Amino acid sequence: MNLRGAAAVCGLFLLASGLSGAEAPPVRRTGATVAEVLASAKPGDWRPLDLENTLYMQVSGQRVVIELNPLFAPRHVANVKALAREHYYDGLAIVRVQDNYVTQWGDPEAGKAGTARPVQHAQKTLPAEFDRALDRKVPFTRLPDGDVYAPEVGFSQGFPVARDPRRGRMWLVHNYGMVGAGRDEAADSGGGTELYVVIGHAARHLDRNVTLLGRVIQGMEALSALPRGKGAMGFYEKPEDRIPITSVQVAADVPVAERTPLEILRTDTPLFQRLVEARRNRRESWFKNPAGRVELANVPIPVRPKP
Repeated sequence: MNLRGAAAVCGLFLLASGLSGAEAPPVRRTGATVAEVLASAKPGDWRPLDLENTLYMQVSGQRVVIELNPLFAPRHVANVKALAREHYYDGLAIVRVQDNYVTQWGDPEAGKAGTARPVQHAQKTLPAEFDRALDRKVPFTRLPDGDVYAPEVGFSQGFPVARDPRRGRMWLVHNYGMVGAGRDEAADSGGGTELYVVIGHAARHLDRNVTLLGRVIQGMEALSALPRGKGAMGFYEKPEDRIPITSVQVAADVPVAERTPLEILRTDTPLFQRLVEARRNRRESWFKNPAGRVELANVPIPVRPKP
């Protein structure tokens, strides 16, 4: 139920109880709501997409916009762009949709000699990029309430990140919408020919076991609202059930008039810290008991059309 629906239900309950909405006990609220924080954002609180590190994936007549992260997975990002530029993904398919887990796409004929899609100029596999050395120069806004899986979590340039200062490592995190490179059992058996996106609860047990390389910032419903596969692990059992991928392009290669101009809220500003606080303690009148806590998966990063 959305907030509007919940508010309506609350109103019906009050009427049935002989009370009007105006007679409900007032909610004590201090500080700004999420909407108020965003309304106060200045142009400098937003950043444009880097078109060289953005993909446009066309599926089911809809464009999915994927932001890549070369800071954490430079070799995989370069390889995925090379695959896109040789049109490797064009005409492949979504082959797996597992409820509350992932949507996966790639070559349905992969592993079949003679029929698998050839890789021309890119690389088929790469060494894993599960994590990287912790660099204090990399922007990082730490969340205040801790985490079960890592000593520190927060955001770096809009991406969810975990850090372990004692080990000197940092890594991208499996939040909703994050995109990774599928692999077999060997750590170096992936490279981007097979990709997946998290469509359910944050699959944090996958952190540092798969190379994450990007995140969907627009068009997520084209990947999350698909029919679930009936086979093991959500694979489609019949070829006709697979959803074809029309194309995957690097945004910088797309004519200016055909691009999707978007801006993303910066996560290295005082305004973003105010937004986190507004998410920790919801001040909207519908909320009666603010949580006073927030986890990494519960801080969505706003995206808007470029003014």
